[in-house]
Amino acid sequence: MITGKNYIGSTLSATGAVTYQTLNPKLNTPNATSFTEATSEEIDLAVALASKAFETYQSISGEKRSTFLHAIADEIEALGDTLIETYMSETGLPEGRAKGERGRTLGQLRMFGDLIKTEDWRNPTISGEANELRQYLMPLGPVVVFGASNFPLAYSTAGGDTASALAAGCPVIVKSHPMHAGTGELVASAIQKAAEKTGMPKGVFSNLNSAGIEVGVQLVEHPMVKAVGFTGSIRGGRALYDLASQRKEPIPVFAEMGSINPVIITQKALEARGSELAQTYADSITLGVGQFCTNPGLILGIKSSEFTTFTQELGEKTAAIDAHCMLHPNIHTAYEKNGKAVISQPDATVVAEHQGTIAANYAHAKISTVSGDAFFKNPKLHQEVFGPFSLVVQCDDSNQLLQIIGQLEGQLTGTIIAEKEDCKDLSPLVERLQNRVGRIIFNGVPTGVAVVDAMTHGGPYPASTDSRFTAVGNQAIKRWVRPFSYQGFPEELLPEFLK
Repeated sequence: MITGKNYIGSTLSATGAVTYQTLNPKLNTPNATSFTEATSEEIDLAVALASKAFETYQSISGEKRSTFLHAIADEIEALGDTLIETYMSETGLPEGRAKGERGRTLGQLRMFGDLIKTEDWRNPTISGEANELRQYLMPLGPVVVFGASNFPLAYSTAGGDTASALAAGCPVIVKSHPMHAGTGELVASAIQKAAEKTGMPKGVFSNLNSAGIEVGVQLVEHPMVKAVGFTGSIRGGRALYDLASQRKEPIPVFAEMGSINPVIITQKALEARGSELAQTYADSITLGVGQFCTNPGLILGIKSSEFTTFTQELGEKTAAIDAHCMLHPNIHTAYEKNGKAVISQPDATVVAEHQGTIAANYAHAKISTVSGDAFFKNPKLHQEVFGPFSLVVQCDDSNQLLQIIGQLEGQLTGTIIAEKEDCKDLSPLVERLQNRVGRIIFNGVPTGVAVVDAMTHGGPYPASTDSRFTAVGNQAIKRWVRPFSYQGFPEELLPEFLK
């Protein structure tokens, strides 16, 4: 049952006067439950409880925290169809996507639970004369996590940020995303049940509702909060980063933000499999209605008859794919606005667009193209269009292509589509691309982020606010810790894993 209340530690609370509802984008009608926005008093209480919980939670053994994380996964799984139905009603996404994302969320929780069963992840290190220096990674303190609009489960209430922070020993306060507050509350209830069953301290987790930005601002500015996790727009992530840096005690903000994920296709690849690549990328561009941070929004190649044919086929195949519902009217409006801003630039033309009458909040997929010279000179063509859209850039030659890559802002991914015989000539491109992205894909698509140790989901700004870290995989735990050293300490005062 969804109450529309805030979880302040283990207590449900709804003292505020401001309420709002989520929306079913497919029906374009509000969902039934009204959610109460957290008050300043509720925010203060949640943070105070988290700060108090940190005193004990940071010292709870990895084995016990592991049990907690596994219990969260079990409780989310026990929500069954109620969670899936609520997810679908708040996102317009299909059942398969809902179940797939739930599976990924459960996998992440159990992965971090397995990671912390031993203390090896803390990188315990002993050095110096008579081993007098001993270092390990210790948790920062209470973490605020912002739910993501496009991943109500995997990047939200119990998503990767929350799972990794709890694994590290940091209490978490989630600022629930207003577009899927019902999904968030159900997941929050599962976390609270798991906390109670495993004996975790009160305040180790809270979930606060908010339709606007005020609750998020107060959380980031709160002196007891020690770090922030965010997945969303460049504008939102940068605003939080600026707030955190202006505090009396600045704190880190680990924000994963915008990316157009450039794809470079060689002439030999076009000649060998241009038509196949057109279908592959039409599918990738429209996957999830293009609402992925790794959506291939930019495709580059050198002018040729084969590249012209590929561009036309890509447009036709993309336009032929059925239109689907976007997450929210605001996201649909932004998609239309940002797409028009790109295609209205000089020299930009629409190759093909999904035709026909579609329901409210459904997206017309679109492919546009522009010359390399125009793209190089016009930064307005570089902006992300969040949705089923991609811009094809027709470069004059390889030098211009390299110039364009070097001029791009930081990206999450870059992709190279090439044949084996191309490899001897690709080093300059790889080196140029490597300095602009967090991950390079060879002969694949950027959509799809594996939750594994070697994954980098981040990149130079504005892909993320700190390119040294990943938001996905076991290495994501390193965002919520700092190195700490004991010097000359007697054995009995050291943590067990440093003795």
